[in-house]
This record gives sequence, C-alpha cells and structure tokens, in this order.
Amino acid sequence: MARLKATFWHRNKFKLSGLLLLLPVYYLYQSLHPTFPDSLQEQQIGDFKIAAMPLDMDGAYRHDGEYIKDFMVLFNQGNPEQIRQGFMSIGPAPLSFDTLQDGDLGILHGSRYGKHVHALAAAEFSASDRIWLTIETWQGELNTISWPLPAQWLSN
Repeated sequence: MARLKATFWHRNKFKLSGLLLLLPVYYLYQSLHPTFPDSLQEQQIGDFKIAAMPLDMDGAYRHDGEYIKDFMVLFNQGNPEQIRQGFMSIGPAPLSFDTLQDGDLGILHGSRYGKHVHALAAAEFSASDRIWLTIETWQGELNTISWPLPAQWLSN
C-alpha cells in the first residue's frame, strides 16, 4: 500500500539509519588510536629504571569504596619478574606495606612489557602529595621511590 502523502520525513527516514551505521566506525577509530599523557621522569630503584605514566590527566575516581588513579609502569631496565609484589599510592607519605597488602587495590600487575596499577589516592590532591611506588623483590628488599604530582592535577 503506497503512502498518499510523500512528506520529507517519509522520503528520507532511511538515511537516518545509514548515519547510525557510521557512528560505530567513529568510536572504533577512537578506541584503536588512544592518546596518553607524557610519562613521569624515569627513576632508578634498586636494579630497575622505572617510568610511571598516568593513563589520563583527570583526578582520582571512586572504585570499590576507594579513590584510585590508573597508571602504566614501564620498566626500562631490569627484569620485572624479579619483583615479588609492588604497590602504588598517592599521598603525603607512602602507605605502609602491611596496609597495602590488606586490600586488592594499588597492586602492580601485568606483563613484563608494562605493568598496570590502580594507585590508591585521596578524593582531592594537595600540594604535599606525591606518587609513591613501593616494590619488594624475591629477596625481601623493600624499595620506595616517588614522583611529584603533575601541576595540572593540583589546579583541577
């Protein structure tokens, strides 16, 4: 049965479905080409040279009742398989190793090419806060390094 009145909507509504099919292509391109901020300065800790890279420049977000910030930890020297466990936190001082072991957030995890960590943080950053990375080797050595917070995090 043909429509008696061929309005603009009836003539062109199929074009809207074609436009909707193009949206996934745009979002697929965005997901395949992510952009990340620059990594923090590389530092020496024991046998390792480590650079931490935040995954975005936003503030901490809430996850499982805690505030966390995501980082990629790159090992430019040393074998990450020599690390028994590692933890990251953001604050004026590093959290104690016993406190970090109690929870499941802040743990360094991933492959030998790069580790990921959900660093424990406060809801808001202050000028006295630093990014702390504590690692324990299989020999029981505890090493801690820190980075200053990026200035952009303090202005938000």
